Amino acid sequence: MSKDVFFDIWSPRMLSVLRIVAALLFVMHGTAKLFGVPHQPQFDNLQFISLEGLQGILEFAGGMLLLVGLFSRPIAFILSGDMAVAYFMAHFPKNWLPILNGGDLAVLFCFVFFYLWLAGPGPWSIDAMIRGAARAREAQHPLPGTIRHHPESSHSASAR
Repeated sequence: MSKDVFFDIWSPRMLSVLRIVAALLFVMHGTAKLFGVPHQPQFDNLQFISLEGLQGILEFAGGMLLLVGLFSRPIAFILSGDMAVAYFMAHFPKNWLPILNGGDLAVLFCFVFFYLWLAGPGPWSIDAMIRGAARAREAQHPLPGTIRHHPESSHSASAR
């Protein structure tokens, strides 16, 4: 197997792995806030109707959807913006450098999610399964007016 073939095969798969790992890490932040697992003392008295409570809901629900690859692009876009807002609200006022203000993870999540919005979820996702099923249906029953639909070929086939 040539190097090009190897990279052509594994690049989309690693996109899925990146999505899954980032989502798992993100979900853990949500479960710590909402369910106390893993236990983080700073979330012991978390109010669900608060910014941190909303953040926990976004982390858990958005992370789970991203984990399985369902609605990946819109979810990744929302989470990217969420992490940008989190960085500028919680970290930037302390210092502008992420390494000095503790915001490096927020910046990393922001740009990973932004990349996933642009690149898509990869082949190991529910979105890819849905897209593949839709393409298979379209190939069997093309919509009128599409390139795959040839009315003249159906007339000639029925005339025979």
